[in-house]
Amino acid sequence: MPEKVTIATVAQHAQVSRQTVSNVLNAPHIVREETRRRVQEAIAALGYRANQAARQMRTGRSKLIAVRIEPTRDGINGSVLDRFLHGLTETAEAAGYRTMLYTAADTAREIATYDDLLGSYDLDGFVLTGTDHGDPRTAWLAGRDVPFVTFGRPWDDLDAHCWVDVDGAAGTAEATRHLLAAGHRRIAFIGWPAGSGVGDDRCSGWRETLRAAGVDPTGLHREATDGIAEGERQARDLLAAAPAPTALVCASDSLALGALQAVREVEPAVPVIGFDDTPVAAAVGLTSISQPLGEAAARCVDLLTAVLDGTRGAPAPVLLQPALVRRQTA
Repeated sequence: MPEKVTIATVAQHAQVSRQTVSNVLNAPHIVREETRRRVQEAIAALGYRANQAARQMRTGRSKLIAVRIEPTRDGINGSVLDRFLHGLTETAEAAGYRTMLYTAADTAREIATYDDLLGSYDLDGFVLTGTDHGDPRTAWLAGRDVPFVTFGRPWDDLDAHCWVDVDGAAGTAEATRHLLAAGHRRIAFIGWPAGSGVGDDRCSGWRETLRAAGVDPTGLHREATDGIAEGERQARDLLAAAPAPTALVCASDSLALGALQAVREVEPAVPVIGFDDTPVAAAVGLTSISQPLGEAAARCVDLLTAVLDGTRGAPAPVLLQPALVRRQTA
């Protein structure tokens, strides 16, 4: 019979103390990255499996977190959260957590699902995505002292809870500066209807950058529900104006792909920039703003484990910077 692999075995293999191995299993954020990686490699090499039931009795935790799978939309922008979920699951596993995925068609059903999940499983906490003004999900969880973090800001009160987000305004500002540097002045923006936290943030980066360059954005803004057909319709409307814009920045790759359909008939060429750097954008050569989704996922796990440990006070929110990926369209 093969010898049983224990924490002591792992510690000896990784040349660390047993307490360090225990920390990697139960509180990985307090262990230096190099040491944590060495212990995780030893765990994998030896095939060590912690006794989950014993650990739960000792720590009071299930090491299980839950996150929602977004409803399928146009198959373009939905891939953004697919990448986030992959990174979250990977990072959580490295920290000793398992990820439970659930679905919900709308906010009311998502809250009902929280109630069901908490009644059926010993969940440690939630990672929420897609925050907006007056988000009832966060109020529901906070009112019941359920630990959570959000990928997205609490738009009404930035100190309301722990969050990780990507600076959308910085992304559209970089896109607009890129077009200004290329000599464009009439740079239009196709965004979402006003009132969306994310949409308004992305719009503000474009608008304030134009104003800082001495350009009046009046008449250069269109609003649309997300989608290729709407992007094309709004782009055609802009291009029919006199004078017409000479470049377009869009709040999503779906809108930008629609805009590309409209600008194909225009001479000289009108640059188009999207947002999210989806695989479709890469395939068609669309210049787009890329979000650091892997880092966002990792930071969400870090914040949630800090909330669960409760030893370092309220963790500071994290605002990550996107980057412009230049391709043929701009």
